[in-house]
Amino acid sequence: MAGPYDIGLAKNAANFVPLSPIGFLLRSAAVYPQRVSVIHGDRRYTWRETLQRCRRLASALAKAGIKRGDTVAVMAPNIPEAFEATYGVPMAGAVLNALNIRLDAETIAFILRHGEAKALLTDGEFAPVIKKALALLDNKPLVMDIADPAAPGERLGAMDYEEFLAGGDPDFAELTPPDEWDAIALNYTSGTTGNPKGVVYHHRGAYLNALGNILVWGMGQHPVYLWTLPMFHCNGWCFPWTITALAGTHVCLRRIEAGVIYDAIDNHGVTHMCGAPVVMNMLLNDRAAEGRVLPRAVAMMTAGAAPPAAVIEGMERRGFKITHVYGLTEVYGPAVVCAWHDEWDALDGEERARLKARQGINYPVLDGLMVGNPDTLKPVPWDGATMGEIFMRGNIVMKGYLKNRNATEEAFAGGWFHSGDLAVQHPDGYIEIKDRSKDIIISGGENISTIEVEDALYRHPAVLEAAVVAKPDKRWGETPCAFVTLREGATADAADIIAFCRSHMAHYKAPRTVVFGPLPKTSTGKIQKFVLRERAKEAP
Repeated sequence: MAGPYDIGLAKNAANFVPLSPIGFLLRSAAVYPQRVSVIHGDRRYTWRETLQRCRRLASALAKAGIKRGDTVAVMAPNIPEAFEATYGVPMAGAVLNALNIRLDAETIAFILRHGEAKALLTDGEFAPVIKKALALLDNKPLVMDIADPAAPGERLGAMDYEEFLAGGDPDFAELTPPDEWDAIALNYTSGTTGNPKGVVYHHRGAYLNALGNILVWGMGQHPVYLWTLPMFHCNGWCFPWTITALAGTHVCLRRIEAGVIYDAIDNHGVTHMCGAPVVMNMLLNDRAAEGRVLPRAVAMMTAGAAPPAAVIEGMERRGFKITHVYGLTEVYGPAVVCAWHDEWDALDGEERARLKARQGINYPVLDGLMVGNPDTLKPVPWDGATMGEIFMRGNIVMKGYLKNRNATEEAFAGGWFHSGDLAVQHPDGYIEIKDRSKDIIISGGENISTIEVEDALYRHPAVLEAAVVAKPDKRWGETPCAFVTLREGATADAADIIAFCRSHMAHYKAPRTVVFGPLPKTSTGKIQKFVLRERAKEAP
């Protein structure tokens, strides 16, 4: 039934345009054509040049037969070609599938087959693994080689990337989505068991989360962003679109090494960067950087496993201003932020770090965030103690899992996205993850958060890395088992580690078993707790 504000006309081209981050590039190139857009070693591009290169890529893909809705895969580190694909592929109407460069040939072959990639842009450094993956495919994509002088490799395709671009039109009329819910990207989870799931992003979600990053970080015009977070990971947490919207500068890095990062900060005036806690730990513990003072404060956004408070505290002493976010591949990367309050600045360093280690509140572009009972979907009390599962809903939740309706319906049951992460909600509304549902330890009927134990372990001066899992116990059911990597030159034994933990928490929460050595990790740097759980069964 028509209301008083029904003017009798449907939305039209004058008052409705589907949301898409493609518009960010068009605007920045029009308003700031001569500003530096991308830096990679000796290479420099302006925003006008970047737009032309992205249009050439879109045009060349169209000439090669790529149609709207086709998948184009990219196997490359954080180099300009990977960034250009973030725009050039959707400007051709296609869907970008950025491949994890650390995956094995069999997994890459599965992804290319499952996503039905019609074209593949691949960096020479990864020719050996891509060659093996292609050999496993019956229907092979069109292959173009990225010939970065920093990493020459075997040619696998009919032409290289620059030759391919040369055949494209710099004035190509980019395709924009007729429906903002059309797919823009396909990202695969890094699951620890079985085949990865294909997470489908739409233009609307990419646009909104790009703006969400600006809002929660308080970003101004022309940031200088250092690419330490992989562009293949949740499309770089949407930052290829965020930085472009602000006509900033993308500083590319092929290698993620402490010395290279510190040099880039010095040489390019870096203002912002992102990275998992493992990157923070690397920067904090790089001996060559001891005593090195940043020329200016650098804003760093971190997520992944909850960063130990001790790591946050140490990074801020170095001059990094840490913002803690939380999210998953299914919500375009970061969707929750530990929004800071000015009055917290007056607290001591340890208390500030403890508050900052919480996951926080929803992004402005995420409509719903709840810690609730996984069976009833009722919210838990905001008491900082009652544990529940994290649920989300809104425009930055994925379309669903590609070709997997059952998994999609399960993930969206009850009108919420089920994260699988367990958390509490504090009286101020901030959530704090306590564990993955599969990682919680139940000892003598008491729940033990592995994250809480790990946080204590990281405060030990000899500990570089730590992970805690459940070890079966005849009396208690389960007890905490700690796996620890010591700092270079440091010494500690199990008794010392256990005593230290007991001095920082209830004794029943402290590990009863400590195993020393390197920690197994996934291709994205996540600790493989399923491997550690098997090792814990055999630990003395």
